[in-house]
Amino acid sequence: MSQKNGKNRKDIKVGSEVYIVLKKDQRSGKRTKGIVKDLLTRSSTHPHGIKVRLEDGRVGRVQEIIS
Repeated sequence: MSQKNGKNRKDIKVGSEVYIVLKKDQRSGKRTKGIVKDLLTRSSTHPHGIKVRLEDGRVGRVQEIIS
């Protein structure tokens, strides 16, 4: 099974469980786990990860797709 890295919009669905990096955590690389509520990146790919909003309202770029 290939590792989904969150750079392709088509891999991410609303309701997916993902790890994101919040803007404030970009330097440290600290990851936050959550469920995708909205896809915020319009383009089909993004080099730093697709930007999403989690169900709790936090926004960040997807680093890894869990399920």
